[in-house]
Amino acid sequence: MSKSSLRASALAVVLSLFLAACSSSESVEGDSGTPGGGSASAKWFDYDRSEEFAGMQQLPEQKIEMSDGVKLSVKVALPEDAEGNVINVRMPVILTQTGYNKSLATVIPAFPTFNSYFVQRGYAHVAVDVRGTGVSEGDWEAFSEREQLDYKEVMDWVAVQPWSNGKVGTWGPSFMGITQIFTAAHQHPAHKTVFAIVPMGDAYRDIVFSGGQVNVGFIPLWMALVTGLGVLPAEAQLSTPFTSIDHAVDAVLRFQVPTILSAALGTNDRNYDSDFWRTRSPIEVADRVKVPTFIVGGLNDIFQRGEPMLYEVIKRNTTTKLLIGPWQHLTASTGAGLPLDGVPNLDHIALMWFDKYLKGLPTGAERVPNVTQFLTGEGHYSIANDWPHPQARAERWYLRGDNSLTRELPAADEASHITLPIPVAGLCSLSTSQWTAGILGLIPLPVGCLQGDNGINELPLLGAVTYTTAPMDKDYYINGPIQADLWISSAMADAGIAARITDVSPEGTSQELTNGILTASMREVDVSRSRLLRGVMIQPWHPYTEASRQPLTAGEPVLASVEIFPTSTVIKQGHSLRIAISTSDFPHGLPPVTDLLDQLLGVLTVRSDREHPSSVVVPVVPVSAIEAPR
Repeated sequence: MSKSSLRASALAVVLSLFLAACSSSESVEGDSGTPGGGSASAKWFDYDRSEEFAGMQQLPEQKIEMSDGVKLSVKVALPEDAEGNVINVRMPVILTQTGYNKSLATVIPAFPTFNSYFVQRGYAHVAVDVRGTGVSEGDWEAFSEREQLDYKEVMDWVAVQPWSNGKVGTWGPSFMGITQIFTAAHQHPAHKTVFAIVPMGDAYRDIVFSGGQVNVGFIPLWMALVTGLGVLPAEAQLSTPFTSIDHAVDAVLRFQVPTILSAALGTNDRNYDSDFWRTRSPIEVADRVKVPTFIVGGLNDIFQRGEPMLYEVIKRNTTTKLLIGPWQHLTASTGAGLPLDGVPNLDHIALMWFDKYLKGLPTGAERVPNVTQFLTGEGHYSIANDWPHPQARAERWYLRGDNSLTRELPAADEASHITLPIPVAGLCSLSTSQWTAGILGLIPLPVGCLQGDNGINELPLLGAVTYTTAPMDKDYYINGPIQADLWISSAMADAGIAARITDVSPEGTSQELTNGILTASMREVDVSRSRLLRGVMIQPWHPYTEASRQPLTAGEPVLASVEIFPTSTVIKQGHSLRIAISTSDFPHGLPPVTDLLDQLLGVLTVRSDREHPSSVVVPVVPVSAIEAPR
């Protein structure tokens, strides 16, 4: 075997775990006038039909020339009959635009680019390497304006091909889910529907700079993935040979290294929310999406924050559905564990969606529940008419000097608590698994910290301070985003704040549910863009701009509202709700060097007195509102 083949094989093995998940009538009016297009009594049902064709055949690779002369690589899969003949008739098309090298199956057959389940039921499936990735030409700059224009020009090409009937749906997870929202924003007449699995909403707040801190878990891993896949052996029948190594080196030097280094060092305005990040945020264009859209997300996905928010925006204009499972990024991408509780597997759901909006078949897709969420604690799915849950109300719990969590205000002289500045606190946690897309969660450690047991992070040596309710006297249903309003102080000009919400069993096991982080100097809140639930703020919106920065004054208490990402859970009778406060959630967040230097020597004090009543606000829903999907 040649050295190049050995290198390719080694890279394939390293990447295989990550990629397991990434291979994988025309009216748009809502039904019955309810949000998202469903009805209050909607239920799930399984939809499937027999395959129409015996197999699938891939056509030779082609190049599509963009308006600036760059050529993108494209492959097409069409149905074939029992004799192996390609079915050469016009049919609806499913389009997948990827940054993960559509040629991957050439090297790792276990991860096919094309979905034969759709193709054998009468669809053409088109896969395109976005510019600067895979075997396409150009420079990769991650969802840049030029790349987004390519999405429209690809749609122009797909719509007029001899195997296309001019009706196109988009499909795919992760990167391929993000490209769908940007594509739909162009409102191309051929684009009829979206099936976006784990798409990002807000690039800055969801993932890259959550809480104003650099995500050192996922971002370097993701950039390395896109580049690494570009150097895998390309297909033998390429119409224009391409030098993948040069391609990869160019991507690293022109975009990836400068982006990562500037974030880590805090050397330019990309550390703040800016046009650079807004351009790359689907939530900024989601209001332009006018075609029926299905969004799949995960309770601990890397885009946990943005998936329901995309649903919120898009449902205003078209039939929209939201499914959130008990998943991290890898497992969400495939819908692991489905079917369950009457919720079908993702291929069946997508076929129902495409058959309705591309073939016009009476599948009933528009009548499935608007929102379907897995409830931890219950261990089952529940359905609702909207998100946030229409029956949710904000309930405030106060952090007390005796480390309890109660609905009563603290007394005037209750004790404060300190937490030490440990930059790598949180390394052994569910968060670490979440923000590495679920990869590190596969490591079999003797303790279950990567699977959610938060006990290690609550040890005094690691600096966390905890506040816990008394055991619940009845089941307690939480559904939506959470806000921690913390009165804090430090001897330094800045501080990191990490807040974890956990479910504590009668035996004392503290199981992490969700978390949030914030750089204290970035605590300014824009109330006009924050989420209020019946008049109570429950999801703060921080500007994260240089102008909004507010350094701490040594020893002076300030109110910092920490956004904790949404969850859906039932704290069972006899269990307790806990919030654990520390100074770090590594690798979810690491302050840029310029901020880190301001934080390292400062002990964080959490106040819990009548004048400084730290609290956590949770969205509570009546347990009677839990409704089975079937």
